[in-house]
Amino acid sequence: MSKLKIAIQKSGRLNEDSMQILKDVGISIDNGKDQLKASAKNFPLEIFYLRNGDIPQYLKDGVVDVAIIGENVLIEKGNGITISEKLGFSTCKVSVAVPKGVKYNSVKDLEGKRIATSYPNTVNQFLEKNGVTANLHIINGSVEIAPNIGLADAIVDIVSSGSTLFKNGLKEAEVILKSEAVLAVSPQISDDNQAILDKLQFRLQSVLKARQSRYVLLNAPNNKVEDIINILPGMKSPTVLPLAQEGWSSIHSVINKNDFWEIIDELKLNGAEGILVCPIDNMVL
Repeated sequence: MSKLKIAIQKSGRLNEDSMQILKDVGISIDNGKDQLKASAKNFPLEIFYLRNGDIPQYLKDGVVDVAIIGENVLIEKGNGITISEKLGFSTCKVSVAVPKGVKYNSVKDLEGKRIATSYPNTVNQFLEKNGVTANLHIINGSVEIAPNIGLADAIVDIVSSGSTLFKNGLKEAEVILKSEAVLAVSPQISDDNQAILDKLQFRLQSVLKARQSRYVLLNAPNNKVEDIINILPGMKSPTVLPLAQEGWSSIHSVINKNDFWEIIDELKLNGAEGILVCPIDNMVL
């Protein structure tokens, strides 16, 4: 039987988030310590643990069929590789940073400056788009130290919390792009493995939709049911069931987790009582 070959980062936060979502979609990994390759016990899948920066080339060469990878890495090294799903985790930014004491008004302030970065293609695209010419110093790792040792006037690097910039006397000046983990597909994937990928992607979409949703149960007097139904969107429409207590109904629905507090406040104002909000494991639409 054909197996879908998937690459993930071999360590770090992206590795942990990737393994978690595979677990959430019901895939059990036979994963020993320090393995570079592992097989799923209950799905036609092989996992390759690789350096993040090497994954785009493995995709291009067809060594792996798909990968969970940072979108920023694909933009830098993955020209021609298709993104089939944005996964919503391992978010970060690729940003311009300058010393704290330096005034920065716009990208035009980078004209003629020295910029240290591990993302030369991304930076060049950004500068060309804005009509700016600068001198790039390509550094692999520890980019933040470059201004302190006189190597550069600014840097472009990944920013998550901003604590590393702060420790090195830098400030974020401009965001070039926002990135998250994505499911990327090799241009050489076979028809058989594409069929397996379709099944995997269906599971991923169910879990991702569930992560953004909450299940709501509440009680309401019958004369308020119509008002409450107008507040709750539901997948098609809310479920309304009569309670043992005459004149009352139980209403069940699904809401977007980002709208949670606004909707709850509105429900209370319209007579809802006994409101329960529960996480959802999967949503098959």
